[in-house]
Amino acid sequence: MKTSVKIDFVSDVACPWCAVGLASLERALEKVSPDIDAELRFQPFELNPQMGAEGQDVTEHLTQKYGSTPEQQSAARENIRQRGAAVGFEFSPVGRGRIWNTFDAHRLLHWAGLQSAALQHALKLALLKAYHGAGRSMADASVLLDAVAEAGLDREEARAVLDDKRFTQEVREAEQYWQSMGITAVPSVVINDKWLVQGGQPPEYFEQALRQAAGAAKEAQA
Repeated sequence: MKTSVKIDFVSDVACPWCAVGLASLERALEKVSPDIDAELRFQPFELNPQMGAEGQDVTEHLTQKYGSTPEQQSAARENIRQRGAAVGFEFSPVGRGRIWNTFDAHRLLHWAGLQSAALQHALKLALLKAYHGAGRSMADASVLLDAVAEAGLDREEARAVLDDKRFTQEVREAEQYWQSMGITAVPSVVINDKWLVQGGQPPEYFEQALRQAAGAAKEAQA
């Protein structure tokens, strides 16, 4: 009999390590699928909540935020590209180009999650692919709606969500909740409200955490 686990994947579409972490987690979930039934939900976190609609050049942004040089950033991008390739996520070879505000993407992810976990997952993947794979703007409604359509969701309903500023309060409250739980960096993967895995870990690390959490859940039910 399978053991059920709940997974909250706290992340931002703007975070390249979140793309790596999700791809790794997906591989781990495939490995444990004979034994573990996982419900995966995506929770909002904004790395740059004050970012304007015009965005910012990524090199300029990273230099201001972390003090890194263009050479250091190039080396980091190559490392992330290789880590992504190892787990099946293809990053654009030229990087993202600009950093964008992602709040509208989080509102759409909340909306998708109200419909089903599978549709929310599909939208998350489409958004990550658009941003990190194609360098498309998360502040552009047409880009977001293309991702919605790719995920199999209703484009016109999504347009209404964007236009109406729907789910603004719900996303803000969710962001505040996860911050109050001590989440300050992403990706942060919380299993059964207890087990925390942070960063773009390899699939084996996620598999071990999933099996430990499932084992603890079994013991608690015994």
